Amino acid sequence: MTEGTTSAAAEGADTLTRLEQEGEIAADYLEGLLDIADLDGDIDMDVEADRASVSIISDTNSRDLQKLVGRDGEVLEALQELTRLAVHRETGDRSRLMLDIAGYRARKRAELSELGAKAAAEAKSSGEAVRLKPMTPFERKVVHDAVKAAGLRSESEGEEPQRFVVVLPA
Repeated sequence: MTEGTTSAAAEGADTLTRLEQEGEIAADYLEGLLDIADLDGDIDMDVEADRASVSIISDTNSRDLQKLVGRDGEVLEALQELTRLAVHRETGDRSRLMLDIAGYRARKRAELSELGAKAAAEAKSSGEAVRLKPMTPFERKVVHDAVKAAGLRSESEGEEPQRFVVVLPA
C-alpha cells in the first residue's frame, strides 16, 4: 500500500467511527425519549451514504410509533432535528443523521423514487420541464436521485417551505 492509499483508508475508518459514534449518541437520546413517552420500540443503527442512520422499529403495535411520525412526517422531522442537536451537543460537529420511525421514511423514499422516475419519463416524452409540488429537503433529494438515475437533470426552485423540484428535459 502506498502512503496515499493508507491515508485514505485511515480517513475512511475515522469517518466510519465518527458516524457510528453519532448513531450511538442518537440511539441513547431516542431511548430516553421512548422511555419518557412510555413507548415500546427497538433502535436500529446503520451508516448509509456517508451519514448515520437510526431507525425506531417495533414488532408489536406500530400504531404507538405513528404518534412519533405525525401527519405527513412532521413529528418525525422535528425529532430528527432534535436528535441532530443532541449529537451536535455531544460531538461539537453538525450531524446529517437520518431518522426513520416505523418504516415511514423507507416507504416515503420508495414512493418518491417512483414519482421522480415518472416525472423524468414525462419530461422525456413531452420535451417540457415538469414541476412537482413543494417538498421537504429529504423528499427533494430522493426525487433528484431518481431523476438522475433516469438520465435527466433536475433542480430545486422556490423558497422554503414552498421549494419544489423541476425535472428538465434532455
